Amino acid sequence: MAESRTVTGEVPEGGSAAVTVTPVLVAELLADGERMPVYVHVIDHPAGRVLVDTGLTQLHPAVEDMDPQLMPLSAQDGFDVAGIDVVVNTHLHFDHCGGNYLFAGKPVYVQGVELEEARSRDDYTIREWVEAPGVDYVAVHGDHELLPGVRLVPTPGHTQGSQVVVVQTGGRSVVIAGDTAVFFDELDRPRTEGQRLIRELAPDEVWLSHQHEPWRPANASRAVLAD
Repeated sequence: MAESRTVTGEVPEGGSAAVTVTPVLVAELLADGERMPVYVHVIDHPAGRVLVDTGLTQLHPAVEDMDPQLMPLSAQDGFDVAGIDVVVNTHLHFDHCGGNYLFAGKPVYVQGVELEEARSRDDYTIREWVEAPGVDYVAVHGDHELLPGVRLVPTPGHTQGSQVVVVQTGGRSVVIAGDTAVFFDELDRPRTEGQRLIRELAPDEVWLSHQHEPWRPANASRAVLAD
């Protein structure tokens, strides 16, 4: 059974409805001889339910060397695929867009430069997963307010068109970062433009796609904002 936990706690706005972020484990991949988790994240907001990335749902010869172990959203007890209102792709690498087809007809927000790269560059991703029938991409260019207190921020580095989702309400800030950082030390000592932008946002916590727990500023020992 895949793990699904609401861990950021309730983030009230004006003492009313809460916004929560829930990580959902959808796969494990073999990387450098170790199993690496693949998480997607659900934002429950009074104005709608947002899914950040869609993980993997099937095997493919292009990634068989990573020995994927799948727990796709469509097979998880208690996960309502139809209950998702909006999808965000932090970027379009195969392990972040492999379930996009499950949400045909729903808006899928992605940075325009990322969509162009995924459609035009060879060996960038698994293109048929990007171009799955019925996937309705909304290309954004720069910062974009998705819902009140939820915005998309471009964070180039991992890919030119990477973006993060910033949930800011009730005086707290949570970032869902995709692969803008893969390991905690990349936020402790940011190296890319995107990692520096995350630190400049001064988040309370940052959820990464391949870590079981969030990065928090307390994890960093006098982190340096630039090399």
